[in-house]
Amino acid sequence: MALNKKGSRRITVDGIEYRWRIRRKPSYMQGLCWTPMTYAVEAAGGSRPGTTLIVTSGQAHPSNWVGVETEPIRPAHVAAGIRAARDQGWDPTRVGSPFQLDRSAGFIAQS
Repeated sequence: MALNKKGSRRITVDGIEYRWRIRRKPSYMQGLCWTPMTYAVEAAGGSRPGTTLIVTSGQAHPSNWVGVETEPIRPAHVAAGIRAARDQGWDPTRVGSPFQLDRSAGFIAQS
C-alpha cells in the first residue's frame, strides 16, 4: 500500500527519507474519541513501495467531533515512532503487510 503523496510530509531520520501522513478526516471511532489517532509512514525513495508503518498515537484526532483538545503530532514524534518501529523489526524496503506500532499507552477513550 503506497501513501497518497498529496497531504504527506517528508522527514529524514538517521539519513533515510520518509513520508508520513495523518488522515484528514477522523474515522467514526476517532471522531467520537473512542480510539486514538493513527498516522502512516513509508520510505520516500525507491521505485516500488515497501511496508507501510501504521503508528497508533496516544491522543485524539484533532478533528474529533466532541471537542477534545489535542496536541499536534510533531516531526519529533514521527521520528521517535520510526526509530521505535525500526528497533522492533520494521523494514520499510521489504514488501508485506503494514507494520503496526502502538504508542497509545495512556489514551483514555471519551464516553
